[in-house]
Amino acid sequence: MKNVLVPVDGSGNSLRAVRYVVEQVREHGPCAIHLLNVQPPIASDTILAFFQPDAIEKYYDDESKAALAESEALLDRSGIVYQKAARIGNVAESIKAHATEQGCDHIVMGSRGLGAAGSLFLGSTTMKVLHAVHIPVVLVT
Repeated sequence: MKNVLVPVDGSGNSLRAVRYVVEQVREHGPCAIHLLNVQPPIASDTILAFFQPDAIEKYYDDESKAALAESEALLDRSGIVYQKAARIGNVAESIKAHATEQGCDHIVMGSRGLGAAGSLFLGSTTMKVLHAVHIPVVLVT
């Protein structure tokens, strides 16, 4: 791993993915780490009609900060340098776009996120990412 994207949503699985990356850095040396949180867009015209754009923007910002907080704290405690980013959009498409833009050669992500029911199956976002990207994806459970 030289340039790795770690999409995080605040779930336990995404935090385990960050822990995995920390272990890899300790074993194999530094790499460029990109933390990414993607917020799905608010699709309801009703909600959009009642809230000002700056209030919606603040909502997205607050949600991203909350989702990234534990992962950032873990990397900070480990002394590992990283970049963080937040996007709004289709989660799988945004992960693919960010990986491409940053020249990532790996994606490390949880097998299921916040929206997935506990099961042995992969989450829908995970499946979409696996089908969309053409770089290795390490899934952490």
